[in-house]
Amino acid sequence: MFLSAEEGEALRMGATPTPYRSLKSLMTEVPPGEQRRSFSAFGVDFTICSVCDQLLRDCLPYLPPCRTETTYKIDKAVAPVTYRIHLSAGRKSALLLTVNGRKRARCYDRTEFLERFGSTVALHVADNSRKLVFLHAGVVGWGELGIVIPGRSFSGKTTLVAELVRAGATYYSDEFAVVDRQGRVHPYPRPLQIRDGCSYRQTRCPVASLGGTAGEKPLRIGLVIFSQYREGASWLPEELSPGINCLRMLDNTISARSAPAIALSTLKRVASKTVAVSGTRGDSHQIIQWIIAKFGPLPSRSAHSA
Repeated sequence: MFLSAEEGEALRMGATPTPYRSLKSLMTEVPPGEQRRSFSAFGVDFTICSVCDQLLRDCLPYLPPCRTETTYKIDKAVAPVTYRIHLSAGRKSALLLTVNGRKRARCYDRTEFLERFGSTVALHVADNSRKLVFLHAGVVGWGELGIVIPGRSFSGKTTLVAELVRAGATYYSDEFAVVDRQGRVHPYPRPLQIRDGCSYRQTRCPVASLGGTAGEKPLRIGLVIFSQYREGASWLPEELSPGINCLRMLDNTISARSAPAIALSTLKRVASKTVAVSGTRGDSHQIIQWIIAKFGPLPSRSAHSA
């Protein structure tokens, strides 16, 4: 049992200490008027709650895709992570996010808050899923072939994904490559986050606005591209060995520290069956032409729909 300094002093003076409030009790206490909704995404459970019903609804589009709403239950051992959204009082109200009672974010801008909330939940799901392995990566489908483009922010992966979609590829993700134990990549079809070149603010861009469609079924990964954008560069890729490919994918894997054995065994399977290349690129069309030369062109969208 953990006591505050005041409780410790009271105990020494012979007073009865306040009953211990467990983490579970702190997470399950519901303030008057609070709304609570629970979800499961990729095998990870979580709950969001707020006294402001409209703010709770505004958060829903920022949750991970492929989620399902569940009935809130308290497990005897582990309670689901609870995200609580507050609106502070004062001259200038701020939006506050706490995770299991700990402060995580404070924003005055509503859009910035929603983006940070979505990122916080997405990273928690990615780090705690044990059914699937999440890499920081863009993903498209080139026919029946999955193309994975690992990279952190500002590596240019979203720009490349958008250009591949415009060229006819099927959109799977611009944030995570979600890989199962068989080495297949699954859809993570949230809107693309297109970054403004001047302000670097991101705008949510539905794939339909690019003339593309989102994938619906897992694909075998056939190509992994490690690329870094540099203006004016020529695309002269170097092919990587399976071992180097595996290590570089692991460097972009969310659960590399929390579940290294699962991550490594999954990525080894991927690396053993894929082509992996690395290089510096300029214009995205260089890579698109290289993919066409190596794997063949895609059928036109009109022919595919017919």
